[in-house]
Amino acid sequence: MEQTLGAAHELFAERGYAAVTMDEIAAAVGVTKPLLYNYFGNKERLYIACMERAGDSLINTVAESVGESANPGDALGAGVRAFFRFLDDDRAAWAVLFDETLPHGGEVFDRVAAYRGQIVDLVSATLLPQLPDTRRVKVETEALSTALLGAAEALARWWLRTEAISAEQAADLLVSTVEPGLRNRSAPTATSNTTSKSPQGGNTP
Repeated sequence: MEQTLGAAHELFAERGYAAVTMDEIAAAVGVTKPLLYNYFGNKERLYIACMERAGDSLINTVAESVGESANPGDALGAGVRAFFRFLDDDRAAWAVLFDETLPHGGEVFDRVAAYRGQIVDLVSATLLPQLPDTRRVKVETEALSTALLGAAEALARWWLRTEAISAEQAADLLVSTVEPGLRNRSAPTATSNTTSKSPQGGNTP
């Protein structure tokens, strides 16, 4: 099984889910295709077995970094840097988990969505303590977390394509761009009366 998963993972990472066939995987492992189907059921389930390793590794990497942060303000930066460190250390795992050739529906799609949901939850946990109580609403926090994950994915794809800067620099770029906006949202909102009083106590127009 380990040999099969290793060969399948390598092929999926290199060529994408859509381009790889069970015939190719069977040939790479040195087994018959019926035996492969008998063990995994179909290509979707074989891909999911490969993807679970990548997904679990990414979640654990980010969660560990966030958990080690001294305060909530540091947690977001730690999570983003862990995300890019994972990308730099294991590009094959990234390619399997964020494959753009995956079908838009079905079991594989649902499992990928579940992993992304876990990442959004981790990001939300870092954002929540940084927002005032009046803004700690689930919808807004989830929206910000989803936007941040989308930005991280887009930047990661750019980095893989260009490698114009290091993965660490890419992470720092995203963090330094996002954090000022979070600080602004965390600041108390000033309230003022619609009318102001003159020194004599009367209302000014």
